[in-house]
Formats: sequence, C-alpha cells, structure tokens
Amino acid sequence: MKKMKKVDFQLGPNNKPDMHVNSPPEKKLWQKQGPFSIWYFVVMLILLYFFQTAVQVKNEEIPYSQFQQYLQADQIDQCIIKEKVIVGTLKITDKKTDKPRRFITVPLRDPSLANALEKHGVKYSVAVESHFLGNLLFTWIIPFAVIFLIWGYLGRKMGSAGMNFLNIGKNKAHIHADNLPKVTFEDVAGADDAKQELGEVIEFLRNPEHFQRLGGRMPKGVLLVGSPGTGKTLLARAVSGEAGVAFFNISGSDFIEMFVGVGAARVRDLFKEARAKSPCIIFIDELDAIGRQRGGPVAMGGHDEREQTLNQLLVEMDGFDTGKGIVVLSATNRPDVLDKALLRAGRFDRQIVVDKPDLTGRLDILKIHTRDLTLAPDVDLGIVARRTPGFVGADLANVANEAAILGARKNHEAITTADFEAAIDRVLAGPEKKSSTLSPEEKHRVAYHESGHTLVAELVPTGDPVHKVSIIPRGIGALGYTMQLPEKEKFLATKTELLDQIAILLGGRVAEEIVFSDISTGAQNDLERSSELVRNMVCTYGMSEKLGLLTFGKKTVSPFLGNEYGQEKNYSEETARQIDAEVKAVVESSYKRVHTLLTENRKALDGLAARLEEKEVLDGDEVEAIVKELISS
Repeated sequence: MKKMKKVDFQLGPNNKPDMHVNSPPEKKLWQKQGPFSIWYFVVMLILLYFFQTAVQVKNEEIPYSQFQQYLQADQIDQCIIKEKVIVGTLKITDKKTDKPRRFITVPLRDPSLANALEKHGVKYSVAVESHFLGNLLFTWIIPFAVIFLIWGYLGRKMGSAGMNFLNIGKNKAHIHADNLPKVTFEDVAGADDAKQELGEVIEFLRNPEHFQRLGGRMPKGVLLVGSPGTGKTLLARAVSGEAGVAFFNISGSDFIEMFVGVGAARVRDLFKEARAKSPCIIFIDELDAIGRQRGGPVAMGGHDEREQTLNQLLVEMDGFDTGKGIVVLSATNRPDVLDKALLRAGRFDRQIVVDKPDLTGRLDILKIHTRDLTLAPDVDLGIVARRTPGFVGADLANVANEAAILGARKNHEAITTADFEAAIDRVLAGPEKKSSTLSPEEKHRVAYHESGHTLVAELVPTGDPVHKVSIIPRGIGALGYTMQLPEKEKFLATKTELLDQIAILLGGRVAEEIVFSDISTGAQNDLERSSELVRNMVCTYGMSEKLGLLTFGKKTVSPFLGNEYGQEKNYSEETARQIDAEVKAVVESSYKRVHTLLTENRKALDGLAARLEEKEVLDGDEVEAIVKELISS
C-alpha cells in the first residue's frame, strides 16, 4: 500500500479551499534509522564491556591453601587484595615467558592476613572494584531493551492498534487525500431528494458568504437516516468530492476502547485536527454505536465509556464555530435509539432520509453498476428494475456482480437476460441445491403446492402477474417458490389487496388438501406470513368492522438495547378474545374463498401442476397461456 502524502488545505480567494501537496522534509540520519540507532548503542556498550574484560592480563588461578604455602615460603612478591579475590605476582619465573608468574585466588575471611603479609615482606594494597558499566548494562539497559523489543514485536503482530498503544487517545479518522479517485453525485443514483438537500451543504462549504449575507449560518450537523445498503456512506463521500474539502472518515465504534475516557479523548483530538484543516467534513458512520439514549442498566463498564464519549461529542458540537466551515455528517439506520440531545436543533440541524429507491431509482442504479459490464443486446435493465422491488443499492450491485459471475462461469461473451434472472433468483431465494433431489412423491406435492399459489394469484382481481414459478430447491428449506412481478410501484395497500395477498398465501395449503386429502409442513412459512398480515389488519390498520377504528398493542422499545423486545398490552382480556376471534374469522373466510376458487378451476390446477412437474420452471407467459387455455375450455 502506497504511503499517503500529507494534504494541506488553505483558504484562497473568496474563501475557497486551495489544495496543495507538500513533500515531506528530508529526514536526518537518526530519524531514518529509528530504533536501530538505540540497538547500535546497546551493542557497542556490550562489546566494550566484554573487550575490557578480555584485555585483562590472564592470571593463574590457585587454591587459597596454595597461596598460604607460597606465603610461608616467602615466594610472593606483591599482591592486590580486592573485594572477592586476591591477585598478585610470585617470585617464581614462568619458564615460557621468563616473566614472574601471576596468580589469582579466592580468599577466606582471614583477619590476620595483613599481619602475615607484612611479616613475610609482601608488598600489598587494597583496591575497590568498579561495577558501574556492568551494573548499567545487565541491570538497566539490557532488561529494558529486551522489554521494548518484545513490546515492538507484539505490537507488529497486533497491527496498528498495538503500535499506537502509547497514542491510544489519538483519533482514528482517515483523511482522504486529493490524489485518490473522487466520488461525485454522478456516481450516486436513486437518492435525488437526499442529493438536493446535501447540495445546500456543498454550497455552504464552497461559498458561505452567499448564505451569510442574509444572516444565515451553516448547519452544524447533517444526519443521514436510511435502511442498510441505501448509500448513506456513498452520499457522504460524494459530498466531499463535490465540495473539494478535507474529509475525515471515522466509524462510531472507533471511539470506544477498553479504557474509560479514551473515546472522549479521541473526540477532542478529532475536532482539534478538523479545526486546523477547516473547511472540512467530519463523517461519523454508524452513529448509533456511541449515540444511543443515555440511561438504563450498566453493562461491564462499557455504558459509562459510551456516555462519556457521547457527552464529549455533544460539547464539541456546541463549541465549534460554524463560521470555521466544519460540518459533521453522520449516518445511522437506527434513528429511534439515538439520544434526544443529539437530535435537537443546534446539533444535527438536518435529518435527511435516504429511502429505498423506486422503479426509476433502481433503473438509474443499475445503469451505474453495469456501465463497466459487457451486456448482451437482449438485456433490458427496466425489466430487471421491475423484478427487484424493495432492493437497495447494495442489493442491486450484488445482482449485477452475480450476473457477471454467472455469465463468466457459462463462458458467455456478454451478460444475458438469463444471467440476470438467475442472479435475482440467487439473491432472493438463495443458490440452487443441485445436490438435493426430491423424491417423485415430494416433487408431485410441491408442484401442486406452487400451482395453488400461482393459480390463485392469476384468479384474484388485484394479484400481481406471476413472473416465474419453480420447484427447484433453493437456499435453506425452500423447495419451490412463486414470484410475482408488480406492474407499478405501490406505497399503500387497500383492504381488498391485503385479502387477495392472504388468499395467495393460503393457495398452496388448500391445493394440497384438495388433491391429496392431506396436508404437509410445506405451508409453514405461508401460514406465518398470512397470520401476521391478518393480525396487522385487525390490530394495527383498523380494518375490522367488529372492533372498529382502533389499534391494539404498543410495541415496547428498550432505550438501552435499542430493539423491540415485546408488546405492551393496552386492552382488556375481553378485547383480546374478540381480537383472536376476528383474526380466526378472517383466516377461515379467506380459506373458504380459496377452496372454492381451486375447486371450480381444478382442471387448470391439474394442468398447471403437470406442466410444472415436467419442466420444473415456468415463466409468466407460459403460466398465463396454460391458465387461459384450461379455464376457457
């Protein structure tokens, strides 16, 4: 990875940012060497110590008893009494060197030694040994050098977190340099409303005088709210690319460490660095990691650390001057758990919703993600966009990538419509289980089950057209599926449409009962979805004539955990019995309706199941042709 050059930002004419890249100054020799100079010094001291020891004159080691014998025989010329040894020379000459022999011995505790030496005329002296260099090396320098060596090794193994242990209060924000590829609004699609809102923030950063002339001020904070994958982070990068200012990117979890107070220190350091590089944008991703509502139980000290970090963030957002050109941009997909102090005016002045894209938005997103792909002439991105209702930008990018992979796997020269169809099926229902083979009895039952869904969807007045029906096992536990293709985007659902959806969900269970006079576990998910839909109609949407225009039950949200953990019961036991009776009545009424539809069109059900069992996959045109042919006959 290339080392990033430092980017300085200065205000040029009209307060516009003037960006230039400064080359780092030439380092001195000791700066280039770093820790190697320290190790060089340590090694030199060790060599010096051992050299000093080695150059000492070699002495013959003798026992202390022999030393006493030499003394009594007057053969000792002179000696030096040290702390632990006695060294000296004898009057005896070494035959090899023709020099007086030198000796060394370890003495016993002998108070009369001085008198004995004087008695025999031995010249002696007492020397005090200096162990400064040895003590310095082996007591201080070498142990600490070993400790720092181990620390450095472990730090490299732990990565940047270990190497920056002493700078633990330093913020972890990433500054995007000017030489990196820029992301602009041309790279963002499906979020036109959000782009329009953020365009004003860009104008504030580019030309603040235009808004300040009427007394306006730059918004301190902008909060991007939306489901995961809708492009909140991409929008923030696009704002930085359009404004041409420094962009500090940090995640909410980067503030939190195991030590209390580190998060608050990092917040202070982040805003200090941002003031030095203003105008700039501070982008905090996943704000809910540090911005959750205060209060609730304390869990292992982490709650205290998060609150301190949040408090420091609130103080910094109140303290910095809007005239300095600093905008705090944050993203979250859990705005319901954020602390109210963060959302008040003066902190995050604007909240921009980045919603799931509509049909036009999905088409624009697909065009962006397929502009570098080789598409076959028969590919219609409009049909792909229609087939993917509810998909966000990340899902559509995944579909385009899966289509490219499938096309390459099949050695296609270009990505075909079939590749996109297979990619959508893979994303929606999971990969095909080619190793899982259904028995003939199970395949026969699944064919009738899916034919029941398909036929009811074709017969009810508000059902969306069937796009594909398959009995190939996919994903986890999916033995087949029926896919409908909405003709247009819908944001509301009427009572008639909801009842038709319930009928479609019950079609598979009813078909099994009519044909086999028995039921299976295959309708488990269908019953869950239909039961939930009916209960919402009765308790949430006020669509029950018996219970009237009332809603029942209030979802309980934990302010600390931030998720729904139950439902508050705000009705009596008598009302609860009426709700259960009404839910059961709606389900039974829908069941009878579906039973009548399939019984009256049994010929179409049998023909559709037979063709599905034969081909395993039917597209919408084949389904429509079979149903029209068999019903008309």
